[in-house]
Amino acid sequence: MFGVGILDDIQNDLLLVEKELNRHVQAPHEVLTQTSKHLLKAGGKRLRPAFALLAGKFADYSLQNLLPLAVALEMIHMASLVHDDVVDRALTRRGIPTVKAKWGNTLSLQTGDYLLAKSLTLIAGYTETRIAKILAKASTEMCQGEIQQIASTFDIRQNIRDYFYRIKRKTAMLISASCQLGAVASGAPAVVERALQKYGHYLGMAFQITDDILDVIADEKELGKPVGSDLKQGILTLPTIFALKVSSRKERLEKLLLSRFAEKNSINEALEIIKNCEAVDMSFQIATKYLGKAKKQLSYLPDTPYKATLNLLADFVGTRRF
Repeated sequence: MFGVGILDDIQNDLLLVEKELNRHVQAPHEVLTQTSKHLLKAGGKRLRPAFALLAGKFADYSLQNLLPLAVALEMIHMASLVHDDVVDRALTRRGIPTVKAKWGNTLSLQTGDYLLAKSLTLIAGYTETRIAKILAKASTEMCQGEIQQIASTFDIRQNIRDYFYRIKRKTAMLISASCQLGAVASGAPAVVERALQKYGHYLGMAFQITDDILDVIADEKELGKPVGSDLKQGILTLPTIFALKVSSRKERLEKLLLSRFAEKNSINEALEIIKNCEAVDMSFQIATKYLGKAKKQLSYLPDTPYKATLNLLADFVGTRRF
C-alpha cells in the first residue's frame, strides 16, 4: 500500500475501512456485486480514507464516526476510476483487467453510478451539513476536470496553467476534501481544518504530477498499467508540456501528437523524446515544490505522531514508483 510502516498508527482502523467497503459494495443484483468487488479487489492505496482518519486524529477522534466518511470517500474515488476506464478505453488497472474489459461499458458505468449513490447514502447520515457541501463541490469539480481533459486531447496549445486547472479538479480536490472532512467530522479547530485542507491540496497536486511522470518513466509491471497510456490517449501531462517547450526535437513531438500517433512505434518515439530532455526533471522540481508547500502546512498542526505520519506520506509521494 504505502512504504513500510508509514501507516502503522492507523493500520487496524484501515482494515475496518476495508471490511466496511466489502460490506457496502454488496448489491441486490449479483452482477453489480461482482463488478464492484472486482474493482475493490484490484487494490489501491486507500489514500483518501487514510487522510480522513489521520486528519481526525487532530481533534475528537472516533472511528465509528469517521467510518462512513472514509468508506464514502473511497467509493467516490472508485466510481471515478471505473468511469475513467470507460472514457480511456483502459483494459488493465494495477495489473488486472478493468471492469470495462470484463463486463463492458454499460455495466462499468452502472457500477460507477452505484458506488457514487452508495457514497451519498453514507454521507446522508451526518448531521454536519458542511460534510455534504464539501463533498458535493469536490465531486462537481472532478467532473469539470474530466470534461476539460476530454476537450483538450491532442491539443498542443495547452500550457501549464491548463494542466494545473485539470489536475486540481481531477485529483487534488478529493484528496484535499478528504483531509478537510476528517477534521470537520471530528470537530477540529478552524486553523487545523484549514491547514489540513491546504496540505491535502498541495500533496494532491504533487501526487498527480508524480503519477504523470511515472506514466513516462516507470517500469510497466511495477506501475500496473501500460506506460505511455496517457500520451496514447492524447492527454498532455506536465512532462509532455515541458518537452514541447524545451526538447531539441519538439517539432517532431508536435508532429507525432498532431498525427495522433498514426505511425508504427510512434508512441515509443514520443516517450523517448520526452525522457531525453529536461522535461522529467523539470516536472519533478514542480512536484517537489508542491510537497514543500504541503509540509509547510504541517507547522500549523499540534506536534503528535500523526503529524510525523503526514510528513512521511509527503516523502512517499515524492519517491513512489507505483
